[in-house]
Amino acid sequence: MTKKTTAPKAPKGRTSRTTATTSTSGTTRRRTTGDDQRYDAIVVGGGHNGLVNGAYLAKSGLRTLILERRHLVGGAAITEELHPGFWFTTFSYALSLLRPDIIHELELTRHGFMPLLMANTFAPMENGDYLLLSQDRGENLREIARHSKHDADAYDQYEHDVSQVCQLIKPLLDMVPPDLFSDDPAELLALAGLGRHFRRAQPRVVQNAIRLLTGSAADFLDDYFESDIVKGLFASASIIGTKVGPYSQGSGLVLLYHSIGEHDSVFGAWAFHKKGNGGFTQVLARAAQAFGAEIRLESPVASVITKGGRATGVALSDGTEYHADVVVSALDPRRTFLELVEPRDLPTDLVDHIRRFRFQGTSSKVNFALDGIPVFPALADRGVEPFRGFTNIGPSMEYLERAFDDAKYGWYSQHPYIDMAVQSTIDPDMAPPGKHVMSCFIQYTPYKLRERDWDAERQNLGDTVQRTLESFFPGFGNLVLHREVVTPLDIERVVGLSEGNIFAGEFLAPQMFFFRPAPGWSQYRTPIDGYYQCGSGTHPGGCVMGAPGKLAAGQILKDRAIRGR
Repeated sequence: MTKKTTAPKAPKGRTSRTTATTSTSGTTRRRTTGDDQRYDAIVVGGGHNGLVNGAYLAKSGLRTLILERRHLVGGAAITEELHPGFWFTTFSYALSLLRPDIIHELELTRHGFMPLLMANTFAPMENGDYLLLSQDRGENLREIARHSKHDADAYDQYEHDVSQVCQLIKPLLDMVPPDLFSDDPAELLALAGLGRHFRRAQPRVVQNAIRLLTGSAADFLDDYFESDIVKGLFASASIIGTKVGPYSQGSGLVLLYHSIGEHDSVFGAWAFHKKGNGGFTQVLARAAQAFGAEIRLESPVASVITKGGRATGVALSDGTEYHADVVVSALDPRRTFLELVEPRDLPTDLVDHIRRFRFQGTSSKVNFALDGIPVFPALADRGVEPFRGFTNIGPSMEYLERAFDDAKYGWYSQHPYIDMAVQSTIDPDMAPPGKHVMSCFIQYTPYKLRERDWDAERQNLGDTVQRTLESFFPGFGNLVLHREVVTPLDIERVVGLSEGNIFAGEFLAPQMFFFRPAPGWSQYRTPIDGYYQCGSGTHPGGCVMGAPGKLAAGQILKDRAIRGR
């Protein structure tokens, strides 16, 4: 996956008594034997936001250290060989919301950035029919018309209306939220500018935005479509990673969030990265190192060191200390505020808010190594073609809602929603010739189970998913060479995301923009001077987008400029 490099040397004028070994990711595992390791900035966590943040800080000239507790960088965006010759995107598996300016400003293409656009979206139905959408608008309209001429006529209007809302909301992804609770003239001006932005929009666009931000996906979709399969396909984007069903208030916000992504300036387009999302985070690591950042693996941070109300460095679990005037946490809000620092050093209202911050992980993964491509009877003669993108097992909004019903009462869905991707059809290097790897994102699998626990239910979940796939793809079980089941508890244990929430905090209106992760603390700073946050639990949120890392770096550099440092 990656090539070996030599460990970076200490800059001239700084002594460094260390031992170093080199990992296959090109980063170093190092332990200091003295107390003279000092940096300008330390980033805690080598997930994609931590790597983006560290790259921007290093690019600005700061001597930057990124500390990752695991043996490889990437956080949830990793690729692993879990069966000989088969490369799995264990957790996160697709690109969409990555901000375009990050690609250019960090020169990612020079370091191997290679997104592979998905060719289609395949939605099988329980009655043996299907909906297969491609990049061809005319073909899509004809395909939708097979199910409903009304829906084919409404499709362009839906795409237009959602695109207009996306254009209205998109600038918010790339801005630091104004402080709603500040009397600072600069913050008041920023709030006024936000108001002007919305006032310039057409009333219908603003109304649609409010409907999506506060209402249900079902209410919105019912205004356009009548066929179950079309509504089921679009509604599936409204439940990803959040404990809501398509009829729940708040599902519209999740639908909008997943619609606002882009690839090659096309809203809503998604892509795989060459060698999976682990290939992408290796690109980020190489970019950060090219700008001068140092990455140290197997370096779990136990605490942030503070003195006189300001951060002065970090202490690792083995007692090693590194010192810097800037410490940035790329971890989720619970770990950032309640574990890395002493809660008693923070305002009581902030601590109370973080303790109430909702995670409620509801997602899991089941990954398969396959002996061949699955067969859908109605498309048996088309081979891999239907699988060159996402396969959506959610044939109606009612199907999705029934899956949610199980989770509401503390159990995993017996007929789950499955977002399936046979990534080896796009990137053949993911599997041996003629074989395939298949990534299955599963909803709903609540972090807290009624009566049982995930260690006991892990394989039962895998059996449930495999049984569901068998019902759509007869003979699927005969193709399975290897199966990996990743529960919300596994996500928490391995990646460190509290309660296994893939967004580092649910996408609910009270936890977004001004309020992410807490009122008054949405601008990446913390009450401890020199201690910042840049994880997905900050604005704009989760998915592999990098915006929190970039925006936090901007705030850090702005503060240093004000201080004249």
